[in-house]
Order: sequence, then structure tokens, then C-alpha cells
Amino acid sequence: MSQPCRVAIGQLCSSSNLSKNLATVTGLIADALDRECQLIFFPEATDFLSRNSRHSQHLAQGTPAFVEELQRCIKTLVHDKARPIDVSIGVHMPASAGSADTRTKNTLLYINHEGKILDKYQKVHLFDVDIKNGPIIKESNSVQPGTALPRVINTPAGKLGSAICYDIRFPELSAYLRANGAEIICYPSAFTMRTGEAHWELLGRTRAIDTQCFVVMPGQQGIHDIYADDWVDTEENSGNASIKRESWGHSLIIDPWGTVIARGNEDMKPQLVVADLDFTMMNKVRQNMPLEAQRRRDLFYK
Repeated sequence: MSQPCRVAIGQLCSSSNLSKNLATVTGLIADALDRECQLIFFPEATDFLSRNSRHSQHLAQGTPAFVEELQRCIKTLVHDKARPIDVSIGVHMPASAGSADTRTKNTLLYINHEGKILDKYQKVHLFDVDIKNGPIIKESNSVQPGTALPRVINTPAGKLGSAICYDIRFPELSAYLRANGAEIICYPSAFTMRTGEAHWELLGRTRAIDTQCFVVMPGQQGIHDIYADDWVDTEENSGNASIKRESWGHSLIIDPWGTVIARGNEDMKPQLVVADLDFTMMNKVRQNMPLEAQRRRDLFYK
């Protein structure tokens, strides 16, 4: 890849209503096509945000239909705009039929301009934490951990390696992607307010510097309406009506030198974050500081 390539992040605030979320997604894809973007990245859990694990399992039954309709919409938009665009999007896939494990699968899909799913990655590092002065979260209560590393795939925007949210804290994963040819690494996320304020930009810039890749960080942003659907939890206490979910957002696109070249604003309204990726610049960074060639695999990878 030598020519600059225009990419976009579709920053949004997903609710528990899959139909409304899909409408937001398709609107952002249309806007990205109008701005001549070749690839658009959406956050983790774009299909929905839920109240609890039971709610998530219920809503995930609608995710396959969400994905199928998105595939149709991509084909229609590409036809109508007479311009191609590929889509990376985070969703919750339901448990496999007949599986004893009923937890959902936190999954990243890569869908090309023909509406075909070219790649799937299931999040391997789950967010099980107890943060001082922050939330206690145990993602593994509702999500199955993935068992396979992500692939590096060819895209119109270059060679893409992807991970999901909490994966960004494990540098061995990004090093693996770089070693397998990644030029761009994507981290679709729904960071908490506490961890986002402290670590979001720092982690993204660090991974860009570590790998000498472009790093794309699509973030959920704002207070999520997790009561936007008609599901009633018979096990939910009346006091839980005040459950609140809020995500940090502040989506970023970072170059291989660690410079933020595009960022989202703090508006909760859906928005595009657009940047042109200059691969000539990336190649110069890698030539001037050849980290990959200097890596001591004889010591670290026995």
C-alpha cells in the first residue's frame, strides 16, 4: 500500500434497540461514502448495549438478523452511491445452537463492499476487573472468551489486524499482529469512563509506537439507553431501574509515530471521525527505526 487511503470511524452511542442502532449505522456508512472513505470502523457492541447477562442473551438472538440486514444495506448503499466501502463492526453473536454455554460471543466482523463477511474475530481477553472508585465488571459472566488469535487480512486500506477493547492492554497481541504483516490495528471499544479518562489515548498511542502501525480506535460514547426495547426481566429488582451504562468514546486515529491525526468530539450524537492514512510516512518510520528487524526473537520467542 503506497497511496494514502481514507478511513472513517463511526462513533455512536448504542442502545438496547437493535433496529434503531442499525439505522444509525447505515446513516454513518452513507455519510462515509459521501466523504469517499474506503473503510469504516464501528465500535464494540454496535448492535446493542444491555442491562445484564440475561438481557444480553435475549438481545443477541436478534443479532444474526441485524447482521443480515446490514449486509443488504451495504450492498444497496454501494450500488446507490456507485462507490465501494468495507465495514468493520463489533456485535454480540449468540451461543451456538445446542451449546451448554449460553453466553454470547463478543465478535468483530469484517464485511466487504459486496456484503460478504470476510473475517470474524472473537474477543480473547475478557474485562473482569474491580476498579478502585470505579465499577466492578465481570464480562465473563455474559461472554464466552475466544480461543483463536485474530488474522491479518488484506483490505482496501492496507493490511488490517484487529482486536477488541480490553485486548489493547496485552501488547503481545499487537506484536503478533505486526509480525504477521499488519499496517493498521483496530481496537473497537466501549471503555468505561474511569479507564477511558486514565488510559484510552495513552494505550492507543503506545500500541501505535510499539508496532509502528496506524491504530484505529472506534469508541462507544455517551449514556446508553438500555431500556429502549420492550424486554421485561422477571428476575430484576425494582431498584435496578436506575442501572446506568456510560462509555468514554473519544474515538481516535493514530499514526505510526504515535501522533493523533483525528479524534471524535464529546457530542453524544453519531459522528464520523475521518483521516487519510499515509503509508509512505509509515514506511519511513519503519525504515528509520527498524524495530521488527531488531526484535530479539532468539531470546523472547523460544
